[in-house]
Amino acid sequence: MNPEQVAEAVPTAALHTWITANVAGAQGPVKVSHLSGGSSNLTFRVQDDTNDWVLRRPPVGAFLATANDMGREYRVQTGLRDTDVPVPHTVAMCEDESVIGVPFYLMDFVDGIVYSDTDQVAHLDQAQALAASNELIDVLARLHAVDFDAVGLGQLGKPAGFLERQVNRWCTQWEKSKQRELPAIDEVAQRLKRSIPAHTEASIVHGDYSFNNTMWSRADPSQMVAVLDWEMSTLGDPLTDLGMVSVYWGEAGQIMWRSRSPQPHRLNPGFPSADHLLARYEASSGRSISDIDVYRVLAVFKLSIITEGALARITATRPDEDTTGTANTIAELANLALEMATSSSVASLRGA
Repeated sequence: MNPEQVAEAVPTAALHTWITANVAGAQGPVKVSHLSGGSSNLTFRVQDDTNDWVLRRPPVGAFLATANDMGREYRVQTGLRDTDVPVPHTVAMCEDESVIGVPFYLMDFVDGIVYSDTDQVAHLDQAQALAASNELIDVLARLHAVDFDAVGLGQLGKPAGFLERQVNRWCTQWEKSKQRELPAIDEVAQRLKRSIPAHTEASIVHGDYSFNNTMWSRADPSQMVAVLDWEMSTLGDPLTDLGMVSVYWGEAGQIMWRSRSPQPHRLNPGFPSADHLLARYEASSGRSISDIDVYRVLAVFKLSIITEGALARITATRPDEDTTGTANTIAELANLALEMATSSSVASLRGA
């Protein structure tokens, strides 16, 4: 973002007035700079004479209230602040849209490194890479162990029937966004509907948990200092988080990231296999993962449909753009989901 875009997204004078009235310890004028975000929620650094904060707000322009719910992010991080899940300390929430045009919240700035690609983990030796991978999974297990009622998050979602709703939601999303028929998607959808476990557990679910949405200590590269980006968080089946982490680690991640910098775990041999992550979670959480194939297939199914949605938006807004690569990616993900289902130990996923 250039300075004019930053000023449009976060009007400095209005923000300063609100902070002065609502944040204890505010000192002097504020300076605002863009940190990250575009089509998703936006993140800005806000500094005054003595304080260093981060401001989160929805993207500029139209946004979906359910996907860009600032109150949700704020409530989750506030609820988790006294648990053993590392989150930034929340400072204040503003629901008055007259201040900067949208709801927003402030939290303390946390200094660290986001392990977004191989460049960001180049300083890790093999032992640190393994330790960071274990920490990634251990923190996820700790999140899933939080008593959501005890921390005031019992109204965050409706965990009963969560997995079935997820499958149906993504089937509906496919019908809304598909640009052509893909038999693999339809077949996987039917197999998933037949494979929902009879008993599922309930926990706080992050919704997009990975190295990309965590921050790590500069002094100790194996120590996570914050879990970020809670915009998709809810109450639901914890194994949906694990399923997504594990498929990002494998072939689905390679397909999704082949036009970007390599994922952080790609080049350092210290990073373990996806099977190691699954075993680590089972040991750390004490939770059975006997049905994990269902969640892994669902994750790849979901990625293919999310990408199809992106293709639909490109087709609608930039009809002359070459979308062959995106279309091929979607087909590869759909075929991968079907291959994973067919080779699963879960009979109903195999089509049996």
